[in-house]
Amino acid sequence: MIVLIGGEKGGTGKTTLATNLIVERANEIGDVLLVDADRQMTASHWCSVRENNNISPRISNIQKYGQTLKTETRALSNKYQDIIIDTGGRDAPELRAGLLVSDIFVIPLRPSQFDLWTLSKIQTLVEEVIYLNEKLKAFVLLNQSSTNPSVKELQDAKELLKEFEFLNLMNAALCERIAFRKAAIRGESVAECNHYDSKAIAEIKLAYNEIYHPNEVINESSKVQQSTRNT
Repeated sequence: MIVLIGGEKGGTGKTTLATNLIVERANEIGDVLLVDADRQMTASHWCSVRENNNISPRISNIQKYGQTLKTETRALSNKYQDIIIDTGGRDAPELRAGLLVSDIFVIPLRPSQFDLWTLSKIQTLVEEVIYLNEKLKAFVLLNQSSTNPSVKELQDAKELLKEFEFLNLMNAALCERIAFRKAAIRGESVAECNHYDSKAIAEIKLAYNEIYHPNEVINESSKVQQSTRNT
């Protein structure tokens, strides 16, 4: 499976999500590749730090830019069981090329009105691509959310996303937590970081399962709902 992490807005935590997901995937199946399609090369730097610190599992990483991303990723999908592509925060050739070969498109967004306003552009882009890549599914993941439970960001985003046919809001959401920054500095995921944060780990695992094991998440949710009705 090929998962693309991207969007129209910078600073939304795309590389943080990509690096944490790739570690979870590597631990589960082993045979994975992280494609850095962002010219800032943050994901590649993270992989270098990880390798210098001798952290296992080792994450295979390459850099690909421009329209060649499409053909080269397709070729690499015969070698690797799963691929995650990390793109920059703009409508660039890398984003469009990635959309043509990906199964899942995840758009991390901060739950601010300025970030959410970019959804109309994303909707248009997905609508253009989906007729060329019919298997593509697009999901919005709220990132850097408030840890204050009284802030109704998830519900507000759900209401807004009702307007967009091709975009689905994930049940998972990542909060603003220092563990994500501390892990990134050392080339780690939050599950590996010595600054242990069980909530950050749970958030990543929920996002991971929603992407890679959606049927299990649905079944688990049904069990919880059934249990609630029976009590």
